[in-house]
This record gives sequence, C-alpha cells and structure tokens, in this order.
Amino acid sequence: MKELFEKEALDLKTMIVFRKADRSIRCLEQKAARDHNLTPSQFSVLDTLYAKGKMRIQDLTDRMLATSGNMTVIIRNMERDGLITRVCDPSDRRAFLIELTALGRETIEAIYPEHVAYVKEALSVLDQQDKEDLIRILKKFKNLS
Repeated sequence: MKELFEKEALDLKTMIVFRKADRSIRCLEQKAARDHNLTPSQFSVLDTLYAKGKMRIQDLTDRMLATSGNMTVIIRNMERDGLITRVCDPSDRRAFLIELTALGRETIEAIYPEHVAYVKEALSVLDQQDKEDLIRILKKFKNLS
C-alpha cells in the first residue's frame, strides 16, 4: 500500500488539491443563493431557465446533472413557492415544461449581481492567463464519464 501511495503521490495530491479548491470556490459561489434562502440546486434551476427559457423536466435534469428523484422535489418546492410553473408539453402530453414565473424572474435578477460578485471574488486569485489556462486544462476532463 505504501508503495502504491508513493508511486502515485502526485496524482493523489493533485486530486486532493483539486477537491479542496472546488470546495472553497463552491462555498463562496453558492453564498448568494443561501443569502436569499435558496438551495444551490434551486438557484441552478432559476439560472438555467433564465438563460435557456422553458424546458422539459428531463432536459433540465440532464443539464444540471441531477437525479430525477431529487429534481422532482426541487421542482415541487419551487412551484409551491411560486418561482416556476409546470405545464403540459403541447408536443408530448406525457412531458411537462418548466418555466419561470414573474417572481422567479425577479428573484434570479435580484440574486445574479451578487452571484457574479462572489464568483469574481472566488476567482480573483487568478489573473487572466491563469483563468485561460485553467479553462484549457479543465476541458481535458470533458470526456471522462
């Protein structure tokens, strides 16, 4: 075991540092949602629907990399809170489309400037070239799954 650890120390250290950085960035990036009593998943739904418009539940689930069971609870709670509506898809009566309500649109528009500020703060340790390099490096993981 010790030999394996020593042999693969750089890979293991890289993963640990990557996870710690992700946790630090995520914590700060999600602060705006928490400040407005939203879960990170609810914020992500609002953000996605604001950017892409109404979507089928399955497409929203796929885009957010969520499980269908988890997404069902998120959708139900957000619909209850008046942030989104669910309507039958006219092209497929078995499917539902999710879209923002006026309150949902107002909510994401109110939160988004804070969200951007937190993202900028989290990434402020990097200069322009670092950010471009990081994007290039992280894209290499795109086809792992």
